[in-house]
Amino acid sequence: MSAHEEEIQMGQALRRGLGLNRRQFLAATTGVTTVAALTGMGLASAAHADSGRDDNRGRDDDRDRGHGHGDKDALVPAAKRGIILYTVRDAISRDPGTTTLASGFRKVFEELGRIGYAQVEFAGYRQHANAEGGANLETVEGARLLRRWLDDNGLRAQGNHGFIPGSWPFTQADIDTFKRHLEIANILGMQHIGTGSDPTNSPYKADWDVAADKWNALGAIARDAGLKLYTHNHDVAYSFLLDSGPLDEQGRPTRSSGIRRLEYFLKISDPRVVHLEMDIFWAHVAQYKHQTFTAPDGSTRSNIFDPARVVKKNKKRFPLFHAKDGKSNTATANGYDMVPFGTGDIDYTEFFSEAVDRKLYNPMYEQDNAPGGTANPAQSLQYAALSYANMAALRKHGRDHEDHED
Repeated sequence: MSAHEEEIQMGQALRRGLGLNRRQFLAATTGVTTVAALTGMGLASAAHADSGRDDNRGRDDDRDRGHGHGDKDALVPAAKRGIILYTVRDAISRDPGTTTLASGFRKVFEELGRIGYAQVEFAGYRQHANAEGGANLETVEGARLLRRWLDDNGLRAQGNHGFIPGSWPFTQADIDTFKRHLEIANILGMQHIGTGSDPTNSPYKADWDVAADKWNALGAIARDAGLKLYTHNHDVAYSFLLDSGPLDEQGRPTRSSGIRRLEYFLKISDPRVVHLEMDIFWAHVAQYKHQTFTAPDGSTRSNIFDPARVVKKNKKRFPLFHAKDGKSNTATANGYDMVPFGTGDIDYTEFFSEAVDRKLYNPMYEQDNAPGGTANPAQSLQYAALSYANMAALRKHGRDHEDHED
């Protein structure tokens, strides 16, 4: 078998693994030099070459101005294309002594830089103990090492999913730990610091009142350190608040006025210091799952969630997004299966064209199920390259909203 025939077979295998027909696969890989490149780390170089970008080094001025090299009609400018490192956590955590694949932060940064990514969001600072720098880089020294590797590969740290105190009021130990994370974030050059959890998992209004007080206090501390504090949300945060109706045996409300938990949080938290990161996949899951509520009079009422509407009303409060794609599947509880960016049914062209503040927003590709395990240990970085190519291929439509933000 010739090398060309082998490449074709490998590309077909990847297409079948993604569950795409030939037309969908070719559309999804717009901007990649060859379909065959999707089968290995050669994809990184191919995506980088076709991304319309110069070499990662020497792009600081463009990044600071919020504009990337290349096509002016790109919906996501090159300097804003990001990835949360949770997507490639398997590569970061694997033992470099047992594989030739990229392992640990430094080597993964090299791959992400070659693919073309400009931004990363951290999901912790730990890697395999045998990787350069050791297991735990959640220190000042570790942050300096990470910053050097980021700079070497033209990457900017834009945020993290890190420590948020559990106690309220805060203990001094919690405040000290939080401030240490702020110091690490500043060394890494972040503009934002956050968490992967909702402000509270409670459905009750009183608990969201407490959460707002807590986040307002943390946000003020973060602002004093030059950072924006954000919370990352899943579908349950867009379910309905229990704030009315008969009380249960513990004195808690059992029915809803129809306001959603996070919409209430947006209303009562301080917009100057509390920001949000919408996971667009989970917001669409909420649209599918959380459609009805029990009103104060006991009737069942419908209200379909519109993720774009929430963002449009609060554009300045959504500096970060998880660009996670989903393919519709009503046989599952969530209504969607996670798939590589650009291969699903979520309309990102519409969302990024109409909902966001394009001067501020930073989309981070995420795919919880990207790691391929022992069957395909290279999969998460392959998906990262495919998803980068699809993000780079998005084009503006309709009138240009960039100069008409709220």
